[in-house]
Amino acid sequence: MVEEIQNKLQLEVDKFKAVQKDYHKALAQRQQLDGQLNENTAVKQELDLLQSGAEVFKLIGPVLVKQDLEEAKQNVAKRMDYIRNELKRTDDMIASLDKKQDVHREAINKLQQQFQQLQMKAAMKA
Repeated sequence: MVEEIQNKLQLEVDKFKAVQKDYHKALAQRQQLDGQLNENTAVKQELDLLQSGAEVFKLIGPVLVKQDLEEAKQNVAKRMDYIRNELKRTDDMIASLDKKQDVHREAINKLQQQFQQLQMKAAMKA
């Protein structure tokens, strides 16, 4: 009985660690997306300062290519929309992983309590 609970406990701890790993990956991804959104917001603000007809260049590899101002604004707006959608998806994933962590924590606590109770019973019998 003690070994069975120990095995369940180890299995639950392993699951918890896996969820924790995914949670930390999701947090890192969220930080990266946040940085990209801030970067694109700064670009949008700079583009908004320009007058129509102003020359805008886009860096493609090692080359600067002339781009239409309106096209540049649309590209930045689309990129920002995409990043916002990814942020929402990542936030939802983080919330889901957070709940999974809580479930595993509770299961670990219950198994630990059962394990301690069995150990105390075994100690009393000895």
